[in-house]
Amino acid sequence: MKIGSSMRPSEEGEVSWTRFRTGLGLLGLVLILGTTGYVLLGLPWLDALYQTVITISTVGYRELGIFSTRYEVFTIFLILFGTGTGLYTLGVLIDTMFEARVTGHFRRRRMRRGIDRLKGHVVLCGFGQVGEAICEEMTRTGKQVVVVDRSLPDRVDSSFDIPMVQGDATDDAVLHRAGLERARTLVLALDSDVDNLFVALTARSINPEIFIVARANHRAAISKLQQAGADRVVNPHQIGGAHMAALVAQPEVVEFLDVVMRDGDFEVRMAHFEIAPGSQLAGRALGEASIRHRTGSTILAIRRGETFLTNPDRQLVLEPGDIIIALGTEDHLRQLQADTTGA
Repeated sequence: MKIGSSMRPSEEGEVSWTRFRTGLGLLGLVLILGTTGYVLLGLPWLDALYQTVITISTVGYRELGIFSTRYEVFTIFLILFGTGTGLYTLGVLIDTMFEARVTGHFRRRRMRRGIDRLKGHVVLCGFGQVGEAICEEMTRTGKQVVVVDRSLPDRVDSSFDIPMVQGDATDDAVLHRAGLERARTLVLALDSDVDNLFVALTARSINPEIFIVARANHRAAISKLQQAGADRVVNPHQIGGAHMAALVAQPEVVEFLDVVMRDGDFEVRMAHFEIAPGSQLAGRALGEASIRHRTGSTILAIRRGETFLTNPDRQLVLEPGDIIIALGTEDHLRQLQADTTGA
């Protein structure tokens, strides 16, 4: 985000702290040179340090030592250089602290207003390793995501462009701040199965129509999360193990599927579309609909209720609510989408 500058807020903050460290280093150098100079002019080390400090701070206590031309000339230069350095360092420190507070305040207000305008977005609870990977993948595919986590300011750079809400996801007020009542999807990626279970229950009461995807760290939690209202439950450890085993058994197939699902530059990809009641495909047999001929897409499976019909028969009559899983190019899938929605 740009705020009256070509640099991001994090870069501006880093420049300010670099200036402060530079000023602090110069101030330390002035103290060393001033103390050394007064020592060479005949003062003991402690008196020399004292004389240097009261000179550059312009306190005005009594002068130490025997005045001479060299003493006066050295003091003049020390006042000019040392006082300027001290004022510069203090000014940069105040400016940096004030800028950080003001920038953070306005950024939070701007982010809050942005979240209030969102509708149909994804609320992601938990921004650990799993949550961060989920967020990266969803933003890559163009999803609007709002992240909820307890410790965002300590872990996320201020230039991060994803809307964020700091707080405990088990708190109803925090979920409301994330716009859960207007969201389309809730992803629960918290480390605790108990917390995921509690948030699923709360979310279902706040937004009964929301689609909930929950993380389960233990197999025993899967059924409980489903009972709590989660539409899909994923065990990352189980999925990761199965994926690694598949790479051993069928590496080329798995890598191809990964490319199709993740590589945005790949020509062919997979997608799913639900047949709307007004769709021209509804009530027609798969063979009669001639989807392959009309759109160029290949039908891999059809989901009807909880059942996947793989390699569906040409005589299968398509019904509203059926979900078609297809493979094709961007243009092919766009045409298929138009056919399923009746647009």
